[in-house]
Amino acid sequence: MVGGIHKARERLRKSLHELGPGVVTGAADDDPSGIATYSQTGAQFGYSLLWTVPLTYPLLTAVQLISAHIGRVTGAGLAKNINRAFPHPIVSLLVTILLVANIFNLGADLSAMAGAARLVTGGPSHVFVIVFALLCVTLQVFVPYRQYAKVLKWLTLSLFAYVGVVLLVHIDWPRALLGMVWPTNLGREALLTIVAVFGTTISPYLFFWQSGQEAEDIATSRQHPLRDAPGGATRQFRRIRFDTLAGVGFAHVIALAIILATAATLHSKGITDIDTAAEAAEALRPIAGRFASLLFALGIIGTGLLAVPVLAGSAAFAVGETHGWPTGLEFKPGQATRFYGIVVAATFIGVTLDWSGLNPIRVLFWSAVLNGVSAVPIMAAMMIVASNRDIMGGLTERPLLLISGWVATAVMAAASIAMLVSLMR
Repeated sequence: MVGGIHKARERLRKSLHELGPGVVTGAADDDPSGIATYSQTGAQFGYSLLWTVPLTYPLLTAVQLISAHIGRVTGAGLAKNINRAFPHPIVSLLVTILLVANIFNLGADLSAMAGAARLVTGGPSHVFVIVFALLCVTLQVFVPYRQYAKVLKWLTLSLFAYVGVVLLVHIDWPRALLGMVWPTNLGREALLTIVAVFGTTISPYLFFWQSGQEAEDIATSRQHPLRDAPGGATRQFRRIRFDTLAGVGFAHVIALAIILATAATLHSKGITDIDTAAEAAEALRPIAGRFASLLFALGIIGTGLLAVPVLAGSAAFAVGETHGWPTGLEFKPGQATRFYGIVVAATFIGVTLDWSGLNPIRVLFWSAVLNGVSAVPIMAAMMIVASNRDIMGGLTERPLLLISGWVATAVMAAASIAMLVSLMR
C-alpha cells in the first residue's frame, strides 16, 4: 500500500515536472485581451455561446501539437522552418503582420493590467503600464532562461482566480450545460462574437512561442533534435502530448469560467456591454462582491505578466529566425542584441499605444483582424512544413494529426472570411 502511494506520487511529480511550454502557451492564450473577449461574450450572450470553447479545444490542441513537434524534431523555431519551405518575401510579410498584431495585443494587455492594478490599489494607470512593461522586459532580458521558464510556469497559477470567481457566484447549470453543447443564438452580433472568440483563442503568436520553446529546450540542454536522434521520439512526443493537452485544456477551463462568471452576474443583471477586462472586474463588484471583483482583477494582472513576455518573445523569435539572427532566451543580451531589441521595442511600442489615446476596443479589434489574416496562411504553412520530409526527416507528422490541423485551418479560414464580410457591410 505504502509502495503504491509512493509510486503514484513519483509519477505525479514526474508528470508535473514535464509540464512546460504547452502549459505556458495555453495559459498565455488567456491574456487580458482574451479575458475581455470572453467577458463580453458572457455579458452580452449569457450562456448561449459557451459551445465555442469546447469546439476550439481540439482545433487549438492539434495546431499546438504540430508546432511543438516541428520545434522538437528540427531544433529550430517555426519561422526558420517556414523560411526553408517558402520564399523569403512571403515569410517576411507574414512575420511583419504577426509583429504588428502582437504589438497591438501588447498595448491592449498592458492597459488592461494597469486598469486592474488601479482597481486594486488606486493610482494612475499610465504609471502601472510602464512598471509592468519594465518588469516583463527585465525578466526576459536578464533572468537566465531556465529560471525564467520556471517563473512563467508558476505564473499560470494566477488563472485559478477565475475558478474562484465561479465558486463565489450562482450558476444556472442546466442552461450552462445546454449552452456548452447546443448553439442557440446565431444572429449577426453573435456571429461576430464567435469570430472574435475563435480569433482570440487560435492566435499565431502561440504557434511561434511553443515551437520556439521546444527548440530552446534543446539548445539549453545536451539533447539533440529528434531528426538527428529519432530514438527519443516516442518519449518526447508523449511528453509534448501530455504538456499540450494539459495546457490547452487549462486555458479552456479558464475561458469557460470567465464566460460562466460574467453570464451569471453581469448578463443576469442586464449589464451587456463590457469594453475591457478591467471593466468586467469593476462591474462584478456590486453584483458578486468585492472579493470576486478582486480575484478577477488579480487574475488579469497575473495572466498579463505571463502573456506580455510571450507576445514579445514570439515576435522576437519570428523576426530573428526569419532574418537568421542569433535567437533565443538562452543568449545573454550582448550575444543576441537584435533579438532582445525586438523584445524591448515591441513592449515599449505597446506602452506608447496606451499613452496615444487610442480606443482600446479598436486596438483589440484590429489586433483580431490582423491575427485572423495571418493565422490561416501560417497554419497552412505549418501543415506543409510538418509533412515535408526534407525538413522533418523520417518524423513527418502523422496523418490523423495533419488532418486535424487542416480542419483547424479551414475553420479559421471560414472565421476570417466571415470577419471580412462583416467589415464590408
